[in-house]
Order: sequence, then C-alpha cells, then structure tokens
Amino acid sequence: MADPEALGFEHMGLDPRLLQAVTDLGWSRPTLIQEKAIPLALEGKDLLARARTGSGKTAAYAIPMLQLLLHRKAVGPVVEQAVRGLVLVPTKELARQAQSMIQQLATYCARDVRVANVSAAEDSASQRAVLMEKPDVVVGTPSRILSHLQQDNLKLRDSLELLVVDERPLNLESDHTLFCFSHLPRIYQAFLMSATFNEDVQALKELVLHNPVTLKLQESQLPGPDQLQQFQVVCETEEDKFLLLYALLKLSLIRGKSLLFVNTLERSYRLRLFLEQFSIPTCVLNGELPLRSRCHIISQFNQGFYDSVIATDAEVLGPPVKGKRRGRGPKGDKASDPEAGVARGIDFHHVSAVLNFDLPPTPEAYIHRAGRTARANNPGIVLTFVLPTEQSHLDKIEELLSGENGAPVLLPYQFRMEEIEGFRYRCRDAMRSVTKQAIREARLKEIKEELLHSEKLKTYFEDNPRDLQLLRHDLPLHPAVVKPHLGHVPDYLVPSALRGLVHPHKKRKKPSSSCRKAKKTKAQNPLRSFKHKGKKFRPAAKPS
Repeated sequence: MADPEALGFEHMGLDPRLLQAVTDLGWSRPTLIQEKAIPLALEGKDLLARARTGSGKTAAYAIPMLQLLLHRKAVGPVVEQAVRGLVLVPTKELARQAQSMIQQLATYCARDVRVANVSAAEDSASQRAVLMEKPDVVVGTPSRILSHLQQDNLKLRDSLELLVVDERPLNLESDHTLFCFSHLPRIYQAFLMSATFNEDVQALKELVLHNPVTLKLQESQLPGPDQLQQFQVVCETEEDKFLLLYALLKLSLIRGKSLLFVNTLERSYRLRLFLEQFSIPTCVLNGELPLRSRCHIISQFNQGFYDSVIATDAEVLGPPVKGKRRGRGPKGDKASDPEAGVARGIDFHHVSAVLNFDLPPTPEAYIHRAGRTARANNPGIVLTFVLPTEQSHLDKIEELLSGENGAPVLLPYQFRMEEIEGFRYRCRDAMRSVTKQAIREARLKEIKEELLHSEKLKTYFEDNPRDLQLLRHDLPLHPAVVKPHLGHVPDYLVPSALRGLVHPHKKRKKPSSSCRKAKKTKAQNPLRSFKHKGKKFRPAAKPS
C-alpha cells in the first residue's frame, strides 16, 4: 500500500513537460531515492546518495538536472549556449543507458535541452562535430571526457554548473579521473550516486562534493526476500559445478531468462562451448568486441532471442591490485577495453535468475551481479555455486549482506546430486571436448566474424580485395566437435522425480532483423521444486 504522505512527482514543482514524460514512462510514484533526492537537488544541494541497483538512481539525478536547465533558460538572463551538465559513468554501456534515460525524460523539451554521449572512442570525429554545437548535457566515461578536454573539443571551466558521478569511476587513482576534475570550475553543484559506500566513494566525496547531504537510505543494497531469493549451493568439485549447471538448464529447472557470471573471459568461452555440446544456446558478452556488437547482444537478449548470456565483471572492477593478477586462472584475462564491463548498470530486461557460476571476487561484485534481476517489482533469484575451499570468502560476502539481526541471506539450496548422477559421464565427455585450443579458436572465430562484417573495414577491403579473400577462405575454425547425441536426453536418464517437470530444451530460431517483443517472465520462483520418495525438494526456506 502506498504511503499517503509520500511526495509525488506532481508535488515537486517540475516543468509540465517533464511530468508528461514521467507519465509516458508509466511512473505513478517516485521511488524512495527519487522522492528524497529530487527536492534536495532542486534546492541546490550537493548530494551523496546510496541506493541499491535498479532503484531509479538515473532518474533521481536526471530529473532535477533537466528541471534546473529548463528553469535557467526560461527565467534567467540570455547567455551563450554552453555545456552546463556533465555525467561521468564507469562504462560505455552505462553511458549509453544514461543518455537514453535523459533523452526519454527530455522528450517534450528536446529543442531546449540537448544531450550528447561521447563514450565511444571510435566516433571521435563525429563527437567533435557534436561538441562544437555545445550540447547542454554531456555523458561519457572519464577517459573519453579527458580526451576531448585535452583536444579543446570540450570546455567546462567557464560553463559547467552540474556534475554527476553515476557510480564510482573504474579506478579513482587513474589519471583520467583526476585530470577530468582538474578541468572543472571551482563552484558547481555535484551529485554522487552509488550502490555501495566504500573507501573510494569517501575519497571521491572529498574530491568533488561541497558540504553534501548524505542520503544513506534505510533499505538493503538488494531487494528483500519477498522479491529476491538468494541461495548458495555447495559443489564438492569443479566437475560438480558443470554437472549441476547442465542439469538446471537442460532439464529446464530454471524458468525464464538467466545471466551466468564467471570471473574470466577464458571461463566464459569454456562454459559456452561446454553448453553447446548439449545444444543449449548461449552467447558471451566479450569486452574485446566493439561496443556496437555488445549492445546488439544485449538487445537480442532483451528481445528474447537468447535465454542465457554468459558475462564477466572482471573489466568492471578496475585494474588488479599491484602484485596480483585479475581472475582465477594463472594468467588472468587482459581486457582490451577496460570500460567495456557489463555487471554495473546495464539494463537487462526480465532476468529471472542470476547464476554465479564462479564466486564473485568481492562483495561489491556480488551486489552488482545480483542487481541484474528482481528489478522494479519483478521477482528474481540468485544462485551462487561455491566450492568448499571458497566458503570463507562467501562468508565475507554474506556478512556484508546480512541485516542488523544477522539473519542469513544466502540460504542453502537443497539439491540431491545423486539424482543427476546418470548425467556425469555426459558431462565429462563434454568437458574433455572443450580444450584450450578450442577456446582459443572460438575467440578467434568471433573476432574474424567482426572483421568481415565491420562497416569501418568495408572501404579497406574494397581497396585490398586479396586481404578479404584470405580472411574468407582461411581454414574454418571448429572450436569443439559437437556430438549430436548429447543434445538429446533419454527418458531413462531423467530422475523419476523430475520426469513430470522436464521439457526438452527446444532449438531457438535464429535472430531476424525484425524487432520482436520480449516475453515477460512469469512472477514465480524461477527454480522448480520436485518430489522424490515422498519428500519435496525446493530452495530451502531455512538454513539446514
């Protein structure tokens, strides 16, 4: 039931055009962060706000920013057109999302407020032309903003009035971030929005905020148990993790769309090739690929072309600590684009389940992963696979998530591994097929396809047809030999307790160019329960 004393959008003194845009978006009432932050921002206060992922932080700063710009143009003195607002975000995907949200809110005042996104490095020339027209709001990552500042494409020292840091930068100590702040004027209004408060956020507070109002809302960093169910399942060996994931996906024990998180890019392709052995279609979000390709994958996932996406947050967490390597492998993964991460802020639609195939490296990473599901009022579930040797690390994550009463958050998921023991030989067979060479060739194959379909290389290939011919007629890559019989699940292998629930994984149609509407996930527990010998097994309601 809505709080009758809660402040509505119509009571905030907003421009009618903004109210109309809010109505078109279907927002009947502001979220908690919006209700508290917007009035303070309109009073000219600096804000340091913590609110959980998916709580509406973008609109919480975008609405007052647009309102202040519109008010200035309506009643203030006529001044030269200039960049008045700057939004700094950690990743390119988040920049694209922030720009989209601001533009939607500015639908009815697009002539008065213009927004530009300068996060994509490959569009420098076109961005220079856009910045010459001096848009009112510029969105970008620290590295791209600094590049334009150094080239004098962007000038902020005499015009900037509003600064937004949406989530902390990838690395606070990086030259990009610090030099960006050195180009700002001495006086401006600033908003710092984050899902977590840590040492970096506190340091950033001292760097850019002036006597801020701190909004540490009395809400957990993730939705409550009524909306988000969080479980852990202990796997004795690495092989058990693959076996359990195979059973959950192949036997359709997970409903709706899911995100599978691993810790390195190499692990992403290993998992994808493993699932391909069983005709389970997935795709990998690879930071080595261009932004347009990654956005296309996210768009297809949102439209329902894929049920599962494999992602890594290694690029999002910034450079590894000195003396340590990123990732779980001996060499880790070197991301070609450190601003290409997907775990923070990306708007995946209708995600039913987040599966942490690899344990998140930090509690912060867990929060950002879990925040991809149970968004708005939709239900969701997070299932974390953990090895016995990782239990102490998981305890640290749970300690951060536990409430004041210390109640456990990650409940044990009761699953009898002996029920799926008949699939173990298939699992081993598939794992043997996924060799290091197969993984290497799978990554090369994706890069090769990107080269062949690149619009930017089209002119080069027209001038150098031999290079195109060599690329097309090179030996085809066969990352892993797929054995057709593994895609079929014989009835005798299906546990008797699951036979009434199992629906063979159907082959999905190839994505077409036409847009399709995404099917909304049903509001029910994505993990199915089942009975065995009179006992019902389901995600445990209480710790065992």
